[in-house]
Amino acid sequence: MTATAVDGVQEDGGKRNGTEGGEKPTKSGRFHCRALPRRYLVSLLAFLGFWNVYALRVNLSVAIVAMTTPHSVEVEDENGTLVREVRQDFDWDLPTRGLLLSSFFYGYICTQLLGGWLATRTGGGARLFCIGIGVTAILTLVTPPIANASLPGLFVIRIVEGLFEGVTYPSIHAVWSHWAPPLERSRLATIAFSGSFVGTVVSMPVSSLLADTLGWESIFYIFGVIALAWCLLWWMIVKEEPQLDKNITQEELEYIKNSLGPQSSGTRPPWKKIITSMPVWAIVISHFCENWGFYTLLTQLPTFVKDTLGFDLGKAGFLSALPYLAMAIILQISGHLADYMRSQHVSAGGTRESAIFSTTGVRKVFNCTAFLCQTIFMLLAAHIPSAAGAVTCLTLAVGLGGFAWSGFSVNHLDIAPQYASVLMGFGNTFATLPGIISPALTGYIVRNKEASQWKNVFYIAGGLYLIGSVFYGVFASGVLQPWAKEEEPADKKNMGNNGRRDTPAEHFCFSNQVVVDERL
Repeated sequence: MTATAVDGVQEDGGKRNGTEGGEKPTKSGRFHCRALPRRYLVSLLAFLGFWNVYALRVNLSVAIVAMTTPHSVEVEDENGTLVREVRQDFDWDLPTRGLLLSSFFYGYICTQLLGGWLATRTGGGARLFCIGIGVTAILTLVTPPIANASLPGLFVIRIVEGLFEGVTYPSIHAVWSHWAPPLERSRLATIAFSGSFVGTVVSMPVSSLLADTLGWESIFYIFGVIALAWCLLWWMIVKEEPQLDKNITQEELEYIKNSLGPQSSGTRPPWKKIITSMPVWAIVISHFCENWGFYTLLTQLPTFVKDTLGFDLGKAGFLSALPYLAMAIILQISGHLADYMRSQHVSAGGTRESAIFSTTGVRKVFNCTAFLCQTIFMLLAAHIPSAAGAVTCLTLAVGLGGFAWSGFSVNHLDIAPQYASVLMGFGNTFATLPGIISPALTGYIVRNKEASQWKNVFYIAGGLYLIGSVFYGVFASGVLQPWAKEEEPADKKNMGNNGRRDTPAEHFCFSNQVVVDERL
């Protein structure tokens, strides 16, 4: 029976599948949103999870400035008179600080593949995601006494934190492989990933305020407790797969299952084909290049703003957060825009429809355009003499990376959804190297706190953005790869949505209606 759409209502034999899970038709034939679908609740909680991931990761970037900055305190002299004395909690030079900030990534890089493998073998990554953040939160709580006791001990605690946070990104891709319908992947993933940047936006200025008012130790105590509270919430609400969630509606469950098609878990990844796949390397190279600029500024921007631009610690924290605020906002726009572009179709004659934008085209446009813009603004930041101009350029250089995250960061789910967590772990292993190399390299380049030395740091980041743009533009793909295809059972091959697509009203009301079959 041919389906027609009038005023946003799909008519197919007088019935619509899945309207009760997310929206309900009114008498006027239009839709209004009801309860938030469970997949979007999972995405919002993942947003808060990544908020904690980055709050726990970057707190030392601000705390280390307070820990090593001389400050005056009132003390009693031998005669009992109050006098002011200049003290410095830790006398660490710039190379030591750079190594300390990068030590987190020594552990982080070791558990990327392990996290992806565990998430694949266990059939889902929700519990693994929670455990990774929970243990990191506990270690954060014991950071102040460890730091006061020994510098090697602080190195160890940061490395172990990295080991547990290393499983978070691979495991969340396992969650999306079960929870995210194909044409909502960009939307759901970018909602979650934007929590990373909101966490950075909030934690940097708040950490500065805490350091000024309560002391640097309070940074670790407060953020550690917040992360543990989130862990309890996630563990109680989020399940590994939709069918394990007792609160999901039957309509939403059927929509997700029909959109994703048959799935298998625990299959062995075809490593040889993965390693020799150019679309995989396009994702890996792009992730590496994006992370180089991101981690360079994430760990060093507070120091640059304070020492080179001349702002005090409080303003340094706020100004350092601006790039990540821009990225968090742009991520929301880019995720919705990418899915909207992928959902647009035109008539191809009869009942057939053809996509206006291919998945490959959308991924390349978002990724390459973002990288080119980041290259331009990073180079401008190296040559603009004013503090306001430099901060503006760096804000745009980082913020526009939000468009790239609708390219490479969800591309794993396009080319091999059942191996998405493994591919994320594989790619993030290489993408973690900037977190190790960049802070240490910056510490050695910028020895005298001179603006001319910072130029070299920005040149390196801009050049890598350009390389990433070219490589992704040539080799990326949004098509399901041959080595990732699975044979569907005979009784499942004809399942799907019969060529139907969402109306705009359904798209923006989180429709549970099955959209055009694009299992890419």
